[in-house]
Amino acid sequence: MRNRLAYPRIYRVHDELVDHLTRSTPLQRGEALRVIQDVLAYFDETTEDYVRRRHRELQAQGLVNAEIFERVEADLKYRAVAPPELTLRQLRRIVYG
Repeated sequence: MRNRLAYPRIYRVHDELVDHLTRSTPLQRGEALRVIQDVLAYFDETTEDYVRRRHRELQAQGLVNAEIFERVEADLKYRAVAPPELTLRQLRRIVYG
């Protein structure tokens, strides 16, 4: 994940969202802001970093590359801002260079 210290921008940009969360959930303002920060940090990961991280995670679960790359390819479609479709070869190049 990228620089988690870039949070001050969230105070300005996401005030409406913080307000909404405090009205619609039992969260206090500080807790709501922290949830927003965590979600944004999660989706701030670059496509390349996401592919590498998921490859490591799935490999640690014992999956083989054929299964891993198919799963990563499918998962990328559900990222907050979907990256361009990547071929299996492009996914492999991200992981192995």
